[in-house]
Amino acid sequence: MNEHIDNEAAVHGQQWETLHGGYFADPAVAGPLVETVRQAVAESRPDAVVDLGGGTGFLLSQLAAQCTSARLVNVDCSDAQLAVVGQAGISCLRGSVSEFSRRDAAREGERLLLMMRSVLHYFGEDGLGPVLSHLRSQASDGERFVHQTACFEEQTNAACLNALYQKMRTGKWYPTVGQLHAHQTDAGWRLADVDSEPAGTQPAPPLELTSRDLARRYGLSPGDIARIRSEMSDEFGEIDGVFELQPDGFSAWLHYRIWSCTAA
Repeated sequence: MNEHIDNEAAVHGQQWETLHGGYFADPAVAGPLVETVRQAVAESRPDAVVDLGGGTGFLLSQLAAQCTSARLVNVDCSDAQLAVVGQAGISCLRGSVSEFSRRDAAREGERLLLMMRSVLHYFGEDGLGPVLSHLRSQASDGERFVHQTACFEEQTNAACLNALYQKMRTGKWYPTVGQLHAHQTDAGWRLADVDSEPAGTQPAPPLELTSRDLARRYGLSPGDIARIRSEMSDEFGEIDGVFELQPDGFSAWLHYRIWSCTAA
């Protein structure tokens, strides 16, 4: 995961808040996730809320503005991201999600709530199950894990985005909703009993990825974009709301769901 983070260092720090149309610093976009976390905090009353891969601390700042007597801990492996965390009351912890230990954020007998947005895809297809199992190993029974993760209802749509990211030379990988559900269950995370399908999930705003922003984020040349556009068109054509051709490039969309889980 860390090598993928390093490859994106050019957009870390203050620039992160303008990336992808400001998606990751938009209070309205973050609202559904923040509200789900707020409800989980009210139900489970943790001593600390830990945002894993929390970047600039934006989500925790939104949570702090609404309510919480819990300590707020922002975990990230990018110094540039942590350097711009300016919200009072948010403590920063430099480290990777895969090596996170509850001892880093909680004292003996304290309870945690883990949260995360748009991080699990960094671990690739082979790493998804192990990182979910690792996080479960750091949670005590009954503790909550709320995350917003990109996943797709249809296998074809997941395959399209995975092909795109492979062509951009990243190791990121996006599951279907069913695959992510199965990995979480296997890792020991029980989904909350709420009225959604699968139980414990709800949609979150999709993220549009323009080829211009992707070139900026991943250091792609105009030639790279032209090649990717041509290859994706040949292999997948256009899929409305997933991959669409533009005159000078393309647009793709990540579809997110919010998952509310309990350590079983």
